[in-house]
Amino acid sequence: MGLDDKIKHSAEEAKGKVKEATGKAKDDERLEAEGKTDQASANMKQAGDDVKDAFK
Repeated sequence: MGLDDKIKHSAEEAKGKVKEATGKAKDDERLEAEGKTDQASANMKQAGDDVKDAFK
């Protein structure tokens, strides 16, 4: 896994956190849930990359 992937996944997680916070501030449950989903997706990608790194 390259550094580019780590940066992309971190950016995706940060984007999810912003969406979640915006959803909470606007009382928009859909946006909040979308943010949580984005964060979970980024975390899963990071975990998969960590597993790949462990086998190198």
